[in-house]
This record gives sequence, C-alpha cells and structure tokens, in this order.
Amino acid sequence: MPADKSAPRIPHRPIWTGSISIGLVNVPVKLLTMVRDHSVSFRLLHRADGQPIQYQRVCTRDNQVVPWEDIVRGFEVRKDEYVVFENEELDAVKPDSDRKIRLDKFVYSLSIDPVFFNRSYLLVPDGNDEAYSLLLSSFRSMGRAGVGMITLRTKEYPAVVREYHEALILTTLHYADEIVNPPDLEEIQKLSEPPEKELGIAGKIIGDLTGEFDIADFQDTYRDRLKDLIQKKMEGKTVTVEKPAAEEARELMDALQETLARLQHQ
Repeated sequence: MPADKSAPRIPHRPIWTGSISIGLVNVPVKLLTMVRDHSVSFRLLHRADGQPIQYQRVCTRDNQVVPWEDIVRGFEVRKDEYVVFENEELDAVKPDSDRKIRLDKFVYSLSIDPVFFNRSYLLVPDGNDEAYSLLLSSFRSMGRAGVGMITLRTKEYPAVVREYHEALILTTLHYADEIVNPPDLEEIQKLSEPPEKELGIAGKIIGDLTGEFDIADFQDTYRDRLKDLIQKKMEGKTVTVEKPAAEEARELMDALQETLARLQHQ
C-alpha cells in the first residue's frame, strides 16, 4: 500500500533524552516531535528584484555584523542596562527536570482542564522496553496519567505523561498564572441572563447539531485557498480579489428562529 503523503512525517531525531522517574524506578525515554504545523510559509523578498531578504545580527552601537561566537545573553535590569550571562552559567542553574521527568502524582487523565494543555510530544523507549511497557500498560488499565516537570530549552514546564494510541505521550502544560481568568474581564462581568424563550431555542439548535467529535471533520480551508492561489500564480493566471459580502445584521431572536427553521428543513 503506498504511503499516505498527507500523514505527518514520522520523526526520528529526539529533541530531548532522559528518563521518567517514579520513586527508584527509571524509564529511559526519548522525546520526539508529535505535532506538525502545515501552515503555508512565505519568504520575504525584495520587491525590486525578487531576491530573498536576509537577516543579520547587527550591533546597535556600531552597526557591525556580530558573529555567533561573540554573542552572549543579557537580561535588561533597567533601560539599556543589562546583566550578561555565559551559556555555562545558565546551564548550571537548570533544574533536575532538564534530564529527568519525576512523576510524583497520578491523576485521572480526563480530570485535567484542556485549557492548560500546551504542546504534545511522543515518548519512545530508549533502551529499556520492559519498564516502558509496564508504565504504558499501567496507565492504560487504570486511566491515569502522571504529573511532573520537564525542562525544554530555556523553560521548565509542568507536564502530564499519559497513554495515547498504544504509546506514552507527554503534554507540556501552562502555569496557572499564564491563563487569563475570564471572570476578571469587565465584558464577562457585565453579562446578563438570557430570556427563557431565547435560551429554549438556542438549546434546540445545539441539540440538533450535537454529535461525536471527530477532528477529521475539520480542514484548513485558508491553507487550501493559499495553495490554490499559489498554483494560479505559477500558471500566470490573473487573480481577482473578491471581498466577502457583509452579513446582514439581524435581531437575535429572528436569527435564532431562522437558524432553527433551516435545521428542521435539512
């Protein structure tokens, strides 16, 4: 059977190696990229000759290009005043989670609010299949996930390790103070309770449209349109810019009743 070209390429190069630690048990693992971004990317070009724009690391004082070996990291303590760090100094303060994911708490997988999910990675065994398989089977049979910390590049993240499709995956989480609390917004505080009649019609609409979630139902139509636009440009076709028609403003009750009527005639 030919390979599905639309499927994400299977990664082989780990972005992190270390171990999952539970008490005295260590499970060596490698962390692989799991999420692929299929956005259409553009190069920036010089309009006059169509050549790519290049960025350079330029000193703001003398406008000289600075090679990588002469670059250090600085933290701005006051305007235009920095404390400077060497890479060795920053590496020395990396926490234990730079090399080990210490799982010290287990929770039901479905108890974690998805709003805290950041990015998911694939965990594969790195030399000890037996321990990996045991952890995978235990999570699967109990419906639990392990919670710990991991350091990736220059940030330490809360993370959850769980079973997903016959493998272990790790999902980094946002900290609580990184998430805006909606009730803190004035616009949310000013909301009023909707009338019973509108609430009833809205409930019928939601009921008619209720179904099983399937991510395959969704397609990136913007990417498809960009690819179509690129193809037309390559073929030398004229591209006509069409602005979408403005939607007619309706009273909420009228819009609800018309939406419900359309659903009932489908």
